Amino acid sequence: MPRDAMRAAAAADIQILIPAIADDGSLFSVEKMEAHRRGLLHLAVSVFVFAGDEMLIQRRAAGKYHSGGQWANACCSHPNWGESPRNAAARRLHEELGVRLPLSRANAVTYKASVGQGLTEHERVQVFFGVADKARLFTRPDPTEVSETRWASRIMLNEEMSSRPLDFAPWFRIYLERWDELGLPAH
Repeated sequence: MPRDAMRAAAAADIQILIPAIADDGSLFSVEKMEAHRRGLLHLAVSVFVFAGDEMLIQRRAAGKYHSGGQWANACCSHPNWGESPRNAAARRLHEELGVRLPLSRANAVTYKASVGQGLTEHERVQVFFGVADKARLFTRPDPTEVSETRWASRIMLNEEMSSRPLDFAPWFRIYLERWDELGLPAH
């Protein structure tokens, strides 16, 4: 869904359907907020963008429905019902940051975390990554999604998380703790 359509949907409070995962592994459609209120296992995507030993991170806009103002990796979202994870990752990277990059598939990981306001992210996340020249990568963040971006090394992020864990989204803390499971190239 294009950025303007997403804004219109949010403004009109249109229900967005995402793929949830049944006990038998089959997919079924569920409204996104219902999935989070009920803590249902659902599909998600996460994108990392690297330039050398640094990764692009974003501070989520304060008005986001959860985890506003917290730092996270370049992009995290959900495929729409019927959309492939790869297409969802590319779409959301462009919608949130204005960036188009070739993305490579890494591993899938599953986690469950409370994100406040009675909401739970219980996700099976397909991880993707792109490599960029940070001198040539220009971001155009959507201010309803992202308040700022910066580049940081994992070492720097681990130090910051040790002293200020609540500055970072729960899933990003989990990703850094479980880094070796993500299947990302060494950086």
